[in-house]
Amino acid sequence: MDALTQNAPASAPLTEGGLRGVFERIAEGAVAREQGRNLPYEAVSWLREAGFGRLRVPREAGGAGVGLVETFRLLTELAAADSNLPQIVRAHFAFIEGRRRDADPARSAAWYARIVDGALFGAAMAELTDSTGTSTTLTRQGDGWRLDGTKYYSTGTLYADWIIVVADENGERVHLAVPATAPGVTRQDDWDGFGQRLTGSGTTRFDGVAIAEDQILARSSFDHVPSSSFLTAYYQLFHLAALAGITRAALRDAVAFVRPRTRTFGVPGKVSQRHDPLVQQVVGRLSALAYSTSALVEDVARALERASEVWDSGVLEHPLYDEAERIAFQAQQIVLEQALEATTRLFEVGGASATSSSLGLDRHWRNARVLASHNPAVQRARALGDQELNGTALDAIWRPAATTAPGTEQSA
Repeated sequence: MDALTQNAPASAPLTEGGLRGVFERIAEGAVAREQGRNLPYEAVSWLREAGFGRLRVPREAGGAGVGLVETFRLLTELAAADSNLPQIVRAHFAFIEGRRRDADPARSAAWYARIVDGALFGAAMAELTDSTGTSTTLTRQGDGWRLDGTKYYSTGTLYADWIIVVADENGERVHLAVPATAPGVTRQDDWDGFGQRLTGSGTTRFDGVAIAEDQILARSSFDHVPSSSFLTAYYQLFHLAALAGITRAALRDAVAFVRPRTRTFGVPGKVSQRHDPLVQQVVGRLSALAYSTSALVEDVARALERASEVWDSGVLEHPLYDEAERIAFQAQQIVLEQALEATTRLFEVGGASATSSSLGLDRHWRNARVLASHNPAVQRARALGDQELNGTALDAIWRPAATTAPGTEQSA
């Protein structure tokens, strides 16, 4: 983590030891938070205080300027501590990537300053509707606008200072930033998934929220996603890093469970379980899965790193983005299956005693299953097959609608 220390401003507390210490504290409370459904406000505040939110802010703007490979290594470590946390900050980091390619340096600088001061961003983009259209509206009101609508899967908004919202303004798709505590904003903790329970992915309502000109980030001429294959790969990599972290946690918790035990099923008397060849085999497999998933995450991160220089220059579409998207989709097919295998095999080290609710080992499978369901792997596999057989672009289904209006930009 040398680059992190070298790139951090001299006055900042962003250090390897500091972050690892925060991750350890987060891990210590993970089971209790899960069992009590205690939202991790304190854990988020620890990350904020450590400067975690400014990892990707350029150094010249007061951030740490950390590269993508190192950033996703840290996110994988964070996921091993508590997989809810990387998902909570996913929109925040994507917002920073959008600012890195913003054509208006002054506008980017203003948002960077807020992030360096500790501001966190959530997202409210998806809706519970029967199509991909956006029913949330932005309408003129005096010298500004008003925002009205309801969003779901609003990940991170409960912990955020700002919410990135997608709305429709007379047929244009608009990205805007809204203060989380602005009059007319209501955030609800009604996410009912059986995993990733603490991500704050529920409902956000906007009732006549006043919007100023400087809160509008981008406009585009279509009402579909994704806006760029770079961001598609970026968003996907967050889930892959979380899954890799869960796989590491499964290995860690299996080892912690086995080491002190002196009874093995089917063997008479007192037997050290850590010396049982069958248990060793299971733990060995978990070790390999933890390595494999982390290696694949790093490979996708390297593909994004190769593309990031072009992205930072303001280019919306580029073959390097398409390559990163392809690699992310390929990695998803393996990481997803291996994480689910690890979180199931985990229980083979201890029989029924490993299912004790006090241990909370079931959270690993539940969290992995929910993360794996966010972007259906079967659709990605079909798209990869179509590309290999017919040369079809991975996002071909969106391209007819994805025409950017002159003078506008698309960003997260």
